[in-house]
Amino acid sequence: MNIYADRGNLLLLERRCAWRGIGFEVRPASLGDDVDPAAHDLFYLGGGQDRDQKLCAYDLVERKRDALHAAAADGRAILAVCGGYQLLGHSYQLGDEEIPGIGLVDLRTVREEGPRLIGNVAIEVELPGLPGPRVLAGFENHGGRTYLAAGERPLGRVLRGHGNTGASGFEGVLRGSVIGTYLHGPLLPKNAWFADWLIAMALRRDEPLAPLDDAFEDAAHASARHAAGV
Repeated sequence: MNIYADRGNLLLLERRCAWRGIGFEVRPASLGDDVDPAAHDLFYLGGGQDRDQKLCAYDLVERKRDALHAAAADGRAILAVCGGYQLLGHSYQLGDEEIPGIGLVDLRTVREEGPRLIGNVAIEVELPGLPGPRVLAGFENHGGRTYLAAGERPLGRVLRGHGNTGASGFEGVLRGSVIGTYLHGPLLPKNAWFADWLIAMALRRDEPLAPLDDAFEDAAHASARHAAGV
């Protein structure tokens, strides 16, 4: 699934690895394909329209669920955005229809009465290995409201925007090496520091990555924050 140019997330990861001499290869997993949980450092689930999401949901459950559970149990990074985030949970309730999820995280999504949650968004996050809180900025557009179970940790606290439900004050989910979020835009080009954190986690590196000249990336981040009013 890909919407709102979210493939830009993969492009940024590839470039930031290449600039540091880190090998990078993308292997797509289409409908009907099996996934080897030990063959990849990072798994990426994008967003999509309802029709695409339904097709992917049943394929994920039938062909890829066990592999993704094994990957997460082994500490491999999983990043899921919007529709992919919703499918990390148990289900997505669309009126009388229930779309199954892979149950990797204890959450449920429902399509409730009310407007879509749309607009620029900024959240405050605290991530393992990084000093102090940081700000993630992006764009959200979702009709579903995602409810985390009591034991789940949100990715961040909403500073501007709607977040998971529009009322909880929280956005996304973070369980170990599994990250789910509604932030589009795409997410990583607007938050290069977060991309570096993700790379280091995927590679299981304790030492910081080699620094880069991030003048353009910092400007993009500042622009996304400004758009969100932060």
